[in-house]
Amino acid sequence: MNRLRDLSDPARDDVTPPRRRSIVPPYLLSRIAEIDDPRFTGAAEAARRSLLHDGPFREPRRSDVRPVLPHREARPGASRGVVHRVISDAESAEVLPGRTVRVEGEPPTSDVAVNEAYDGLGDTYELFWNAFGRDSIDDAGLALDATVHFGRDYDNAFWDGERMVFGDGDGEVFQRFTLSLSVIGHELAHGVTERTANLRYEGQSGALNEHVSDVFGALVEQYTLRQTAEEASWLIGAGLFTAEVEGAALRSMKAPGTAYDDDVLGRDPQPAHMDDFIVTTDDNGGVHLNSGIPNRAFCLAAIEIGGPAWERAGLIWYDALTSGELAVDADFERFAAVSIGAAEARYGADSREARAVVSGWTSVGIAVSGARGGE
Repeated sequence: MNRLRDLSDPARDDVTPPRRRSIVPPYLLSRIAEIDDPRFTGAAEAARRSLLHDGPFREPRRSDVRPVLPHREARPGASRGVVHRVISDAESAEVLPGRTVRVEGEPPTSDVAVNEAYDGLGDTYELFWNAFGRDSIDDAGLALDATVHFGRDYDNAFWDGERMVFGDGDGEVFQRFTLSLSVIGHELAHGVTERTANLRYEGQSGALNEHVSDVFGALVEQYTLRQTAEEASWLIGAGLFTAEVEGAALRSMKAPGTAYDDDVLGRDPQPAHMDDFIVTTDDNGGVHLNSGIPNRAFCLAAIEIGGPAWERAGLIWYDALTSGELAVDADFERFAAVSIGAAEARYGADSREARAVVSGWTSVGIAVSGARGGE
């Protein structure tokens, strides 16, 4: 039986703030919160509430070891490769999980957000199972849970260590967060990272944590649409902005810094090269900002390899993530070395795949050694 968790007051003594990985970075919410424009009055207020709500969950939890995560018993009769989804409705409250509204095998409901969440969880499961042989987040058939309609005009979506949670957006800057399949894949991928490399959520390791989620979020979308690397948009969060915003998405993996350029929101601040690496104490040391650098490295490698990105480039990144060779505080150079080693191990040191991975990293200014683990 699920215990209700009231998140409206994270300071309560009987509530332990969960690990939270949100799709909308705090610097963008802060910009929206400061808007002085009658067109976006509701958005400014919604952003202020979202920042207030998310603040207590934003500090990184320092750890030098893999986490000990709660064990869930396998479902009776469960088989590998079979997804199990549970969608709940918070009904605009900040209490989780909310009221169960759709479970595995039930037909679509009249609520589009419920159906989008259900389908998106299934699409994400299919990518990890069919492309990488991973049976859900924990590789042991963990049920995929999600809650929709969280909070009032809540401007975010997040993974809290147990479930996906979606806000409805403010209707002025953001639409509902179940609209974007890349967002759903991104957030669930945080759960995979948590159970594998457990990259610490600060500085370069935190940017890698965000990068890995962007990679698999993009791959979920590409896999579902059956797009090749060349055909794909490489956008994260496409469709989230309303028509009032001059922007295509939250981030562009192919061209970091170009996802939006709006008179009110400003310009996408992500760097695309180490020459422009941002040193900051905000955003846990720029985890959503500097992730643009490894994002572009992966995108360039995937396009150079060619074909569907999940088949080879994605498999290399999955191998690197699950290799056991990444410390929790791994930096960009370390991840580059491990990913090159993974490409060499799977395809050969002189393969097109290995050369493409090296080229991707060097193109964004990351020094590489070309050997497994950097040895």
